[in-house]
Amino acid sequence: MSERVRAKITALGTYVPPRVLNNHDFEKMVETSDEWILTRTGIRERHVVDKGVATSDMATEAAKCALARRGMTPKDLDALVVATVTPDMFFPSTACLVQHKLGAQGLWGFDLSAACSAFVYALQTGAQFVMSGTHKKVMVIGSDAMSSILDYTDRATCILFGDGAGAVILEAAEDGVGLIDFEHEIDGAGGCSLYMPGGGSLNPSTHETVDKKMHFVHQDGQAVFKYAVRKMGDVCEKLLSRNGVTAADIDCFIPHQANQRIIKATADRVGLAPEKVIINIDRYGNTTAATIPLAMQTAMDEGRLKKGDLVLLASVGAGFTVGATLLRWTL
Repeated sequence: MSERVRAKITALGTYVPPRVLNNHDFEKMVETSDEWILTRTGIRERHVVDKGVATSDMATEAAKCALARRGMTPKDLDALVVATVTPDMFFPSTACLVQHKLGAQGLWGFDLSAACSAFVYALQTGAQFVMSGTHKKVMVIGSDAMSSILDYTDRATCILFGDGAGAVILEAAEDGVGLIDFEHEIDGAGGCSLYMPGGGSLNPSTHETVDKKMHFVHQDGQAVFKYAVRKMGDVCEKLLSRNGVTAADIDCFIPHQANQRIIKATADRVGLAPEKVIINIDRYGNTTAATIPLAMQTAMDEGRLKKGDLVLLASVGAGFTVGATLLRWTL
């Protein structure tokens, strides 16, 4: 990335729905236990939307929060990128719905689909607009209502996910701070390990697809776990090496919150001390595109993320998608 002009995060806003499902609630729904879930995933509870509340609603609330913290109005924005795998509908885009709900006249935007890596992908996409000079203020939102595509009789998947949203505003930084570099990769060979088979052009919605539960998340947990442990460490090491940075230089590691064991395995491989690793999966579960901004907020609330800190973000998601970002924190 250019050393002259970088994009920096100038505001952060988050939202989670008020309704909470804890592990004991799942004991009444499927054959599982609080101890089993906590031991294998690190999750204690997760937030879920009420009926009628959609991804765009959460995204809008997170956006309003970020705008308020920056002292901006929606009309100040130039572009909007919404990272999600649970759009309100196929079309119009969730970005269009959020733009309308915000009353953000005159901007343009689109959705970006990369599952759990969607936020880091959208972050870099938004950064390119700022770095090129074409836009001054870009909003990036990660929002997912995973509860809308979960089979609550499938104990292997329903316990893992929660709902939430996070938004950041990107602006130019000419003082060497902000987003420094990134490393992204996709591997479509892993598509069969984590996917939703129904509803697209391959398997359009029919009574048969509904009966076969093809509109829910399907996952090969072991395959996803192995890939995530290997690849999240790979992209982190490659990114640090290219920038002449060591684990000792990193002040804060904010990983995608999919599984506590994946997070710890990645941190151990990269050589990151436990006190530098942000984990809030116990409170939110896997909120897909929202996990990293929610973890940013947790890190700030706990005083573990401060202005000037060198931060490493990392994610692995369905696709497979992989991403890591190195940045200098500016809030």
